[in-house]
Amino acid sequence: MDDRDLVSAVETLMQSRQTILPKRLAAPGPDDEQLQLILDAAASAPDHGQLLPWRFVIVPTQARPSLAEVFGAALRERDPEATSAQVDQAREKAFRSPLLLLAVVDSNGGDPDIDLHERIVSAGCAVQNMLLMATVLGFGSALTSGKALKSEGLRSLFDLQAGEYALCFVSVGTALSGKHPKLRPTTADYVSTLRSD
Repeated sequence: MDDRDLVSAVETLMQSRQTILPKRLAAPGPDDEQLQLILDAAASAPDHGQLLPWRFVIVPTQARPSLAEVFGAALRERDPEATSAQVDQAREKAFRSPLLLLAVVDSNGGDPDIDLHERIVSAGCAVQNMLLMATVLGFGSALTSGKALKSEGLRSLFDLQAGEYALCFVSVGTALSGKHPKLRPTTADYVSTLRSD
């Protein structure tokens, strides 16, 4: 494969990545070898000062009921009037997608001059590398967030330390159905040139 073919392949890969909601992700998920490739991809993220300001926690099948309880409790704390059906719906989110990971960002470790924003950017790059690897392996993937990420129950379940923040969940699995590619922004939508006066 020459350089032009490689560029074309990478461009196709990047443009083919799309979010597949966790409720549309089913088994099979990545096997052990594929999971290792996905996790290894994170290590190529830029990391100023080599702080490793992020980590990922795999949520295995046997831990999903505990996460479901956290989701349900977090909803009840935010909305005491939530119905049983709404609580059940919140709980059910813990059981979607074969592979579920929590991305955690550390705001304290290492050089204090490297602020939280830069650490979050590094984490985002790590996540994107993982999503691209999942795509190349033929899986669908998604990021999810929500108010439960800030709950004390979730912090306790994942043993988050002072200065650590739950950034998002990463879901990976086999897409149950295809999705029409969404319209991507053009470079004119997000690129400008600094004026020189």
